Amino acid sequence: MKIAVLGGGNGSFAAAGDFALSGHEVRLWRRDADQVAAHRAAGSRILVKDHNGRHDVKLALVTTGIAEAVNGAELILCPAPAFAQTDIARLLAPHLRDGQVVFLPPATFGSMIFAQAARDAGNRANACFAETGTLPWLTRKHGPFEVAITIRAKRLPLGVFPLDQAPRALEVIGQAFAGAIEPCGDALSGALMNAGPIIHPPLIVMNAGPIAHFEKWDIHKEGTQAAIRRVTDALDAERIAVREALGYGAPHFPLAHHYAREGEIWMYGRGSHDRLTDSGDWRERIVLTEHRYMREDLRLGLSLLVSVAGLAGVATPLAKGFLAIGGAICGEDFTQGGRTLETLGLGNLDKAALQTLLRKGF
Repeated sequence: MKIAVLGGGNGSFAAAGDFALSGHEVRLWRRDADQVAAHRAAGSRILVKDHNGRHDVKLALVTTGIAEAVNGAELILCPAPAFAQTDIARLLAPHLRDGQVVFLPPATFGSMIFAQAARDAGNRANACFAETGTLPWLTRKHGPFEVAITIRAKRLPLGVFPLDQAPRALEVIGQAFAGAIEPCGDALSGALMNAGPIIHPPLIVMNAGPIAHFEKWDIHKEGTQAAIRRVTDALDAERIAVREALGYGAPHFPLAHHYAREGEIWMYGRGSHDRLTDSGDWRERIVLTEHRYMREDLRLGLSLLVSVAGLAGVATPLAKGFLAIGGAICGEDFTQGGRTLETLGLGNLDKAALQTLLRKGF
């Protein structure tokens, strides 16, 4: 399959390397011209390290030209942070063609941003957009063109916009993630599966002291204590209550299953938390005012949850509290703006109208 991967971060390199390792034709697009030139000079290769060893794979193309990257691609995968989605969506919008599937893992309802960008660009191509609850790889780059994959996702709940095109999206994405894709309904259902806004805000806010004190700190090892886990579960209960109020059924992929040694298997499978902490790759420097855990997961992810909860009539005191504290840490007011139904241009829709839009599209 021809796959275009957009971005130059951990997730994009894991995707490009892993897809190439699986025999797909992979084109990697990123905006940094110097990095693209260096990557080409190095042979357009990525070294993928996983539990099976080291794999040197070659990409079909590394480019700064997004039109060149996505031309003829059946699947366009963009694992860039949510705060980068608006710019990338505008660049991609004129180049989408009939039948293409844009997959955002995860997205914080970013599927709507990409769909709206195509509409605003006057592009009426019959493309569709999908998002899931986590990045399909637990991964970190170890060098400019080297990436370590600690875990590959076992279950990826997939929401599609418009929902009427879900069969095509599931078929195309399923070719890239054999056996891992599970339909969960429309794009908002997919957005409400996003684990980042649940796991990361308690970990960074409640570990703010050691994060600021130590040069590097593993929020998933020393930072994951019983008291914090209880808060995480309570925050996750708010997310699940919103899903249920909107009529989305189980499985809701509660984050508690990520840590459990028995019961339902979570997105990354059994034992993934231990493998993550054993890798040492998440012992890292986190600048609280800048890191994507704050700017993406807390700022955008929780503002979306609070906004959708308002439509659903569900109280979210913890989500609102973390927005307030995160904003105070950054010297900003996170309770205003962010990624909400209003900022997405959907604030005038009631629940029924929003569900119709999600099913049929624009």
